[in-house]
Amino acid sequence: MAAQRTAPRVPSGRPHLASLHPGAWWLWAVSLGVAATRTTNPLLLALLISASAYVVATHRSPAPWARSYSAFVRLALAVLLIRVLFAVALGSPIPGTHVLLTLPEVPLPHWAQGIRLGGRVTAEAVVFAAYDGLKLATLLICVGAANALASPTRLLKSLPGALYETGVAVVVALTFAPHLIADVRRLRAARRLRGRPDRGVRGLLQVGLPVLEGALERSVALAAAMEARGYGRTADVPARVRRTTAALTLGGLLGVCAGTYGLLTAAGGAYGLPVLLAGAAAALAGLRLGGRRSLRTRYRPDPWGPRAWLVTGSGAAVAALLTLASVRDPRALHPGVVPLVAPTLPLWPAVAVLLALLPAFAVPREPS
Repeated sequence: MAAQRTAPRVPSGRPHLASLHPGAWWLWAVSLGVAATRTTNPLLLALLISASAYVVATHRSPAPWARSYSAFVRLALAVLLIRVLFAVALGSPIPGTHVLLTLPEVPLPHWAQGIRLGGRVTAEAVVFAAYDGLKLATLLICVGAANALASPTRLLKSLPGALYETGVAVVVALTFAPHLIADVRRLRAARRLRGRPDRGVRGLLQVGLPVLEGALERSVALAAAMEARGYGRTADVPARVRRTTAALTLGGLLGVCAGTYGLLTAAGGAYGLPVLLAGAAAALAGLRLGGRRSLRTRYRPDPWGPRAWLVTGSGAAVAALLTLASVRDPRALHPGVVPLVAPTLPLWPAVAVLLALLPAFAVPREPS
């Protein structure tokens, strides 16, 4: 009896149900960062940090690139500590009556008026610096959450056609970095086995030259392989389309910068959002036109499905509601330090922050 032969299973090309477009994670995290810039209330900032940390804990991939979250947390703590130390050592414009300690003051020349080294350290100045540093730390932790949740390779593959060459360069760099680290470890181990030094200037030169030689050989081989496969081909585009693309992209990026500056400052809250939206629309139109020069197709593209809209919408809702709260109830989102009062947790802004937890329950976990 002849044995039945099973046909090999061909992958369907569709991503796993749990996979989410990496751009959705980045938009969610950036929206939380925008929400963090609208308040200095430490309770709301701690709630934002807790929400992002919970989503990272439940949906972080076991891949090596997902371990960057702890590095961002350490960086955020360092920024917070440095901000407080600067306020202690260099003084603060915030007046205060609760003196914690008095440091020896260094006299400065007349052209350095407004700056002091040492002197009185008040509780009001330290609390103000802590609030300000915690806001920046929260922003860094939100960026770290995006790095831990979104695969950088998949994110670069999702770039528009106008940024294709940049994406290829970054992907190649990310691919070569582990090889360089492995080469360094291998050569250092080989030198230790031979009884030769692997530290210091001499060891660095003896290890660095072979690593550089190997990297150059791999680069030449990769360049030849990419040229043989047709990388770098571009289509003929009329000159007017190129000029329009450049104008839209440059103007859009300038609009995004101006709108972002307006959102981050209290004085520009009225024009920040319209300018940001107009700049983003112009930049996207420019990238769309610029993509005509790139002759390429996408292998297994990441779909932007309902879950991606849900994740993006939850982050955008948090940013919009906290922006509205900062306008309608600024005292709750910016607790005063003169006189020094204990911060309180406003009810509906706290409920708005809890919307950031929606991806933890709406998005299935990645398979381990």
